[in-house]
Amino acid sequence: MSLYSFVRDFSFNQAPAHTRGLLQTCLLDILGVAAGARDNQTSQILRQYAVNHHPAGALASRLLFDGRAVHPLGAAWAGGFSVDSLDAHEGHFTSKGHAGATVVPALLALVDACREQGRAISGEELLSALCIGYETALRAGAALMAIAPEYHASGAFSGLGVVCGGARLLGLDEQCFRHALGIAEYFGPRCPMMRLVDHPSMLRDAHGAGAHAGLNALLLAQAGVTGAPAETVETSAVAAQWHDLGQRWEIDAQYFKPWPVCRWAQPALTAMTALLAAHPQITGEAIERIEVETFHESMRLQGHTPANADEAQYALAFPLAALVARGQVGPLEVTGEAIHAADILAVSRRIEIVEADDLSARFPNEILSRVKVALKDGQGFTSPVTAAKGDPATAMSAAEFSAKFHLLASVSLSDSQCQAIEQAVAALPASADCSVLFDLLFQTDVAQAPAGQPHPMEVAL
Repeated sequence: MSLYSFVRDFSFNQAPAHTRGLLQTCLLDILGVAAGARDNQTSQILRQYAVNHHPAGALASRLLFDGRAVHPLGAAWAGGFSVDSLDAHEGHFTSKGHAGATVVPALLALVDACREQGRAISGEELLSALCIGYETALRAGAALMAIAPEYHASGAFSGLGVVCGGARLLGLDEQCFRHALGIAEYFGPRCPMMRLVDHPSMLRDAHGAGAHAGLNALLLAQAGVTGAPAETVETSAVAAQWHDLGQRWEIDAQYFKPWPVCRWAQPALTAMTALLAAHPQITGEAIERIEVETFHESMRLQGHTPANADEAQYALAFPLAALVARGQVGPLEVTGEAIHAADILAVSRRIEIVEADDLSARFPNEILSRVKVALKDGQGFTSPVTAAKGDPATAMSAAEFSAKFHLLASVSLSDSQCQAIEQAVAALPASADCSVLFDLLFQTDVAQAPAGQPHPMEVAL
């Protein structure tokens, strides 16, 4: 099946039942992350940036969990940055990246712009576009790794998924579609990801840039701008990444994160969760020392005393200490006042992270860690070599996904709002339009500032 035929003809109900279920889980998961991130510093800054610099014009989209209208490009920037700012979204091994943190906020902005112009979009149509966007973004990421294996940020490829899902919604013809793909790839942000691992900042995995690049490419192509052929789609070197489109699903190969921290830290958190469950005597006050044996890339995270939320989430020691000290790792454990919390830092300073050659040799096919705990009373406990919870082989249950959604979203939403969003996502396949879900996602509950004045939630730069 050609890529254009897939984009034009695919319907959500044609995907296997397992894939359909995962796609709805992906959507709910990203919405939980967006709600959990709503009030953090990055999200506040980017929402105000969008209001100030991307005002609504011929097209208008509302900001997620805010309701103010901006241009869709601004909504894509802000939405991608916001989801990226809480490192709890799903990922994909072959592309070494993530699709949903780009695809979901960008396509929600596009659908909201369509709805603002009076077009009714069914739940099935929304899910079809999202499914197309996810699948093609992941394949574009795998193709990029095949021809340019440097570790690029996800925004380098995820904008192509936005183009594919957006082309379906906009009904682009094949020539316009190919130009949009070429524009998105040419302007895609090939950011050096390890620089952000070593020096964490709000830039993260470039999802805001990827969302903007994808929507911008669609609008430019519609305006008549031409693009060079997309190398990650149209060259023979990447044929293997595209030949079975519609038959095999990269969506099925995604992993999900139980905790809002870097994936490379999660094997150690999985191992510690099991130790805490088996040995209730392990408490923050009782610990003498924790040693984490892990692969090289994970060892580079370190992060014993982070200065901010970005450093806390691109860390291993701090979130591991938060798990021991607080019994959970949610948004409130890796943002805000928790960054300087004495109980977490006391445990964090007792953690040593070392590289294990045997685990490094198994990376990147496997991401594994071992945790050793020594208590002050002389007791010691060692985990087995442990893979992260949430991989396809260690999948989270429906109950665990729901619990994660509520843990994240309840930071900014009420229980009734959380339950209503869960129900609206579950009902999408049979919904004549997606207005119920969109009313929940774009309700105005943030006070708007007078024109030309700073927004009350704006954080001074």
